[in-house]
Amino acid sequence: MTNRIALATSAEYAELHPDERPLLDALRAAGLDPVVEVWTDPSVDWSAYDAVLLRTVWDYFWLYAEFTEWLAQLDKAGVPVLNSTDQVRWNSDKQYLLELRERGVAIVPSQVAAGACLREVVAGLTGEQIVVKPTVGGNALHTVRGVAGSPELEQALSDLPDVVYLVQPFVPEIQSDGEWSLLFFNGEFSHAVVKRPADGDYRVQESYGGQTTPTDPPAAVLESAQAALSASGPTPTYARVDGVVVNDRFLLMEIELIEPYLFLPQSPDAAGKLAAAVATRI
Repeated sequence: MTNRIALATSAEYAELHPDERPLLDALRAAGLDPVVEVWTDPSVDWSAYDAVLLRTVWDYFWLYAEFTEWLAQLDKAGVPVLNSTDQVRWNSDKQYLLELRERGVAIVPSQVAAGACLREVVAGLTGEQIVVKPTVGGNALHTVRGVAGSPELEQALSDLPDVVYLVQPFVPEIQSDGEWSLLFFNGEFSHAVVKRPADGDYRVQESYGGQTTPTDPPAAVLESAQAALSASGPTPTYARVDGVVVNDRFLLMEIELIEPYLFLPQSPDAAGKLAAAVATRI
């Protein structure tokens, strides 16, 4: 009997993002029966599926409490989730970066701060170019950049919601050299891209004018990304490792294990690789 798999998505992308749709044919070719389902739809019977593959759930951080409750419901129903719910919970808060640092992974220097502590941390960096971003979030939501101690940054901070933040130095190499994204399926390297921000910006997302170029990573970059992924725990079905090279050293920015954009158009065989990885997990 063919295994039925639900591809969880958001209401905005109820039919999946167009770049993700080739994955449906790839899953069928791998012997699976994929069905796209909106994760917030209360009418879905998730227990009718042999597994749930998280894909374009790109609103999860807006609905974080609901998302974590939904994961708990899937656990209670005994429905396998790819990636696992334990991995997803761990990865949903960027404080995991500090854990990876303790495991020997080189990360962009990061401090965690909330409430009044955010002001104290920023005050200790007066004169430095910094970036402040929520530990739970995505697509540069509530992310600000500026000079610590400047009136402009103080105003930007005052407009932020009262949540937990990462405070990091701004890395100019993102503007000059770009940010790496390396894709792995079942721990095996698939493909990589370099993302560059628009002139005058620092955000590499396409929604802010960023550009993406498929690029073969140097051996040192690939080795560092693989080491960071290994340090994150059990081998995930899919992962995207983001980082930047500073002084010839790859610094981890994020490991994305929930709903990363996979750059499938930049690698024609990537959908098939992911489908094969999924098939081994069901």
